Formats: sequence, structure tokens, C-alpha cells
Amino acid sequence: MNGKRRRLLAALAAASFAKASEANAPSAKAPSSAKATEGMPEAKEAARLSFPRDCGAHLPYQIEWWYLTGQLDPPAGSREPRLGVQLTFFRIHPPLDPGNPSRFAAHQLVLAHAAIADPRRGALLHEERIARAGFGIASVSDADTEVEVDHWRLAREAATGVYRGQAHGAQFALELTAVPTQPPLAQGEDGYSRKGPTVDGATPASLYYSEPQLALQARVRIDDGGTGVSGNGERRLGRGWLDHEWTSSLLPPQASGWDWAGFNLDDGSALTVFRIRRTGANSGDPSWFAYASLRPPGARVQIFSTAQVRFEPLQTWTSPRTRAAYPVAQRIAIGSRRFETRPLMPDQELDARAGGVVYWEGASDLLEDGRTVGRGYLELTGYAGPVPGTLSG
Repeated sequence: MNGKRRRLLAALAAASFAKASEANAPSAKAPSSAKATEGMPEAKEAARLSFPRDCGAHLPYQIEWWYLTGQLDPPAGSREPRLGVQLTFFRIHPPLDPGNPSRFAAHQLVLAHAAIADPRRGALLHEERIARAGFGIASVSDADTEVEVDHWRLAREAATGVYRGQAHGAQFALELTAVPTQPPLAQGEDGYSRKGPTVDGATPASLYYSEPQLALQARVRIDDGGTGVSGNGERRLGRGWLDHEWTSSLLPPQASGWDWAGFNLDDGSALTVFRIRRTGANSGDPSWFAYASLRPPGARVQIFSTAQVRFEPLQTWTSPRTRAAYPVAQRIAIGSRRFETRPLMPDQELDARAGGVVYWEGASDLLEDGRTVGRGYLELTGYAGPVPGTLSG
């Protein structure tokens, strides 16, 4: 795809976010609220997730994503460091006239982000892709997870639930297999995930489940670019996490962004936690809305409300590219437990401005009482500028 066409599609994706933001904008006659973009379905509290159907795409909704992250141990006998990996696919349903018969109309867009966190380099390697669905370039299935754009792909095997993903770019190549070891984890209320309080009868929400504690097998090849630091594609093992989320109601104007974390604990537990920050607040201020879930192995999920979740910055890193200041290490209180996150390296900013967003997506360790108890990812959005309407995952 040439650069001009890629920029046009990125502009269309940004316009679809802007259209949704207009639907949520405050008016002089009514309080600000979050509601679905006109003509698109809302996430409903009564909805119940059904697998494997809900592993597939939900085409009428405005935005959807499959977010696969993980950490890979060094190859056996190697002195190389751990690597963080991210492979994310977004599906966007722009607010176009559904009756437009043109085969060139971008009724569905597919975007993808891939990134490698390698401490030897000290900065994130990342690439992105975008294309409209069709023409053999991009596709998405509503039967099961199967999404592809420009030869990047993530697909789920129906018989086994195993995910296979690949992303080959100019700087690196990533091929991975993710094997489920636990059942899917429905977030929120049986998959109905609130993203803020109800205002004027409208609740910002999504439908959301996770697949934590994925057993990863991967090969990573990195072009050294003359640095002498390279990955030779040897097989690596690790643990991963998949988030799948879809919605048409975006963050209201009271919210500026979110801090989200998903951690695989060494004892087999899965910890999800996020907070939505109020517009104009500092990173250490109380959350406008917060949520956490903790699922011990073989036990029921424990849910924590806003009053039971607290974030406190421990380390701030300022990007030399965007000048955004990110709280890359945080103390997170969940009920009576106190955790701390520690990044694999500070510079894990993902600059995807071609698709309309810049955010920090960082491989991190999780500590409790000074002891490492898990690994996962911390995501920070809204620090480098307004979020174009998306929710976390």
C-alpha cells in the first residue's frame, strides 16, 4: 500500500473517532454523557458472552480489538534478556452510509500494531498496518478470531482454542503461538465492563473478556540496523495475555485517558486493573472511575470497585519525542493488597500517530512486599494528547 492511501485511511479512522466524540460532546441543554454513535449498537448490561462465537468480530459495533501481549524468556542456555511482545488488531466501523454500494467504501477498517521491547536497545521497536477490509488485503471474520491486514495475522483454531499470530516488518519479524491454560475471564458483570459512572442515563461501557496465562511459543527476528543487537529467531517460551473488547460508546468528555494493567501471577492468578482519569487531573489524583478483578487458579473471580482501587505514581519517564510524562512504575492498591509495577525498560512509548494515537505500552514486572510475583503489561493513554475515543484492552 502506498503512503498516500495509508494516510487517507488513517484520516478516515481518525474521522470515525471524531464523529463518535461529537456524539458524546457536551451541549448547552444536557449534561455530558457517553452514548453509542448514532446507528450503532450499545454494549448492553443484559448481554451474555458465548464462546466461540464471541471470539469473532462484532461488525455492527464501532470499534473492536484483539490485544495480545506477553513476555518471552531467553532461549535455553542464552544470556540474552527477556523480551516483551505486543500484537494488536483493531477493527473500526466508520460512520458511513451502509447503503453505499461502492466496493471502495471503507465500511470496515483493520489496523494493527506490533512491538518488541528489547532492553538491549532501550527503546521500543514498533510498526503498524492499516487497510480497508476487502481486496485480499484485509479481512475479519465474525465466526471466530481471524483477522488479517497486509499479511499480518491473528487466528484462533476452533478445535483447540490455540492462537497463531504473525507480523513481518522492516525492523523485525514476530511469529507466535498462544495456548490457553485457563478458561476465558469475563470482565465486569459477566462481560459487561463499565468505563465510568452513569451520567444522564448513559453509561460508557464495552463488552470485554480476557484470556490470561497463555503459554507462548515465539520466534523473534530483529534487524540489527548496524547496532550489533539482533535476534536470531530462536524459539522462546513465555506467558501471554489476550484482551478482546468491543463497543460503540466512547469515553465521555469528563475522561482524559486510562491506566490499564494485566498481570499473570506466578501462582496462576490473573490480575486485571484499570482506572479512568478525569480531564484536568494529575496522575496522582483520585480516579474518576476504577475497576479490578483477581482470579485465583480454580477459584471465583474477585471484583473490586472504584473505592477499593488506588494508583500512585512511583517513577515518571518523559519521552524525548513527544515530551509526554508517563508514570511508568506505579503502586496499585487493590483491597488489602499492595502491588508495584516495574517496567522492563522506561522507553516503551508506541508512536502510532499514523493511526491517530500515541501511548505507552510497557512490559513490566509485578511486585508485592518487595518480591516479584508476576509479569504482564501496563498501558498508559492520554498522556501524549487526547485519546481519539477508544477504550483500553
